[in-house]
Amino acid sequence: MADNNRNNSNNNNRNNNRRGGGRGGRKDRQAVQDSEYKDKLVSLNRVAKVTKGGRTFSFAAVVVVGNGEGKVGHGLGKARDVSEAIAKATEDAKKNTITFPLYKGTIPYEVKGKYGAGKVLIKPASDGTGVIAGGAMRAVLEIAGVQNVLAKSQGSSNPHNVIKATMDALLQLRSPMEIAKERGITMEKLFKG
Repeated sequence: MADNNRNNSNNNNRNNNRRGGGRGGRKDRQAVQDSEYKDKLVSLNRVAKVTKGGRTFSFAAVVVVGNGEGKVGHGLGKARDVSEAIAKATEDAKKNTITFPLYKGTIPYEVKGKYGAGKVLIKPASDGTGVIAGGAMRAVLEIAGVQNVLAKSQGSSNPHNVIKATMDALLQLRSPMEIAKERGITMEKLFKG
């Protein structure tokens, strides 16, 4: 009887090893999806709440994530610990990703974005220009994979509003192929008139 139990447990172990140890397959897929994103901390705020027992400190982190190929997202995380706040913000950012078209390392055309008091203007630039943008906008554009662009924040400098205004501007972009197909013209005619 004891030999049978030992044999059954050995068979189960072999089957688990063959399958990848139960649910390990899902974790691997999740790790691959997570590894495609790079993240960047935009701002970290220390918040003090005054209570009867003294001050309680917590942290609020704003993070942007992107794959460098036109996919970008932003998130906010709050916790008592810095690393936990950043981890929460990164998870939130991965859930809020958007995709926009890139054309030769820049954006296809000039676009304006707005969110609350934050206003941004983003213009395409020629090769070798680099990312000319400030603060939170630079983080979003760099992590999204834009290599040459001229950008200006024209309203609030609050990183939350600037990031959301930049995302609004990027959401408005459409690919040149899409526009040419809609108008029923060739790509050459679209660019050269």
